[in-house]
Amino acid sequence: MNAAADSVGRPADERALEQVFERIHRERMADLPLLNDRLRVEALGFRDHQGVRVGALVTPWSINLVILPPAAAPQALGPPGQSRSWTFPSGEYLFDAAEEPALGGYAQCSLFSPAFEFERHEHAVAAARAALEALFDPPPPPQPARLSRRGLLLGG
Repeated sequence: MNAAADSVGRPADERALEQVFERIHRERMADLPLLNDRLRVEALGFRDHQGVRVGALVTPWSINLVILPPAAAPQALGPPGQSRSWTFPSGEYLFDAAEEPALGGYAQCSLFSPAFEFERHEHAVAAARAALEALFDPPPPPQPARLSRRGLLLGG
């Protein structure tokens, strides 16, 4: 995938991901009972991280974190069906490798599947953005344990 922007300033990898999943929605997912008709396909927030592109994908059937491999190494994510742990500032997360002929390989980490709890598309996008923000936020440093007077005096 390529991070170059298209004519409206969106990264090309986001548009390519959207186009593939819009087609999946029309051709493979149409009329399935797990669709939330209030949602549409939208890729968002992609950024570079450890040599891959990481973002989120909202669809009428799920919301996922997505990793796209570099164009030079499309096999970098592993074979479809394989799970791999990826490290982010907030911790380690398990992503499942997948492949679509029109897109190539990618990896996904499910946030909501199905996504029935969202009344509006904007709410689903806000949840996806919040998950991405949390993914890249380091955890707060641990707080030192407070000792009671008794613990301090008795060494415990």
